[in-house]
Amino acid sequence: MTGPPQPAPDAPGPAPVGRGRLGRWRDQAVALGWLVLVWILLWGDINWANLVGGLLVGAAVLVFYPLPAVSFGGRLRPWALLVFAGRFAVELVSASLHIARIAVQPGYRPRGAIIAVRLRVATDLNLALTAEAVSLVPGTLILEVDRDAGTLYLHVLDTHRPADLDVARERTLTVERRIIRAVGSTSELRRLDVTSPEKGTRP
Repeated sequence: MTGPPQPAPDAPGPAPVGRGRLGRWRDQAVALGWLVLVWILLWGDINWANLVGGLLVGAAVLVFYPLPAVSFGGRLRPWALLVFAGRFAVELVSASLHIARIAVQPGYRPRGAIIAVRLRVATDLNLALTAEAVSLVPGTLILEVDRDAGTLYLHVLDTHRPADLDVARERTLTVERRIIRAVGSTSELRRLDVTSPEKGTRP
C-alpha cells in the first residue's frame, strides 16, 4: 500500500508573495521619486504645481510605459543627498554662466569633443542616474550609453586642450561618486574606495 505522492525534491516551493510585492512597490516608489525630481529640474522651479505635475506625469509613465525591473539595493543617505544636490546646483549655475559668456563673446568659436567615460559601478540604476545628472548640466550631452561596458559617451563643449578632456572625465566620475555615496549600497561604496580615480576613465 502506497502513501500519498510526495513532491519532487527539486520542486519549487511557494514564492514569498508578500516580500516580492513589497520589493516591487519599493522600486516603483524610488523610480517615481526620481522621475518627479527630473521633472522639477527640467522646469527649474520648486513649487506645488510642479510637484503635483511631476507626480501625475511620473505615475502615468510608470503605468503606461512600465520601466524594466531595476533592483535598488542601496539606501538613502540624507546628508550625502544634500551634498549632491548642493554641488549639483553650484555646477548648474557655473556651467550656465560659462555658456552665457561663450554666447555673448564676440568672435569666440568653442570647440566640442566626444569622450567616453567608463563608470566604476556599472549598474543600470547608476548608469541612468549619472547620465541624467550629467546631461542636465549645460555644455555636456549624453550621446550614447553602452550598458554592457558601463560606459557613457558624452559631447563636451569648449574643449581646447587634452587636459580639458581629462577634466570632463573626472567631473563625470565625481558625479558618479556623489550619487553612489547618496543612494549606493555598501558594496558599491567599497568598490569606489578600491578603484583609483584614473581607472576606467578612458575608453
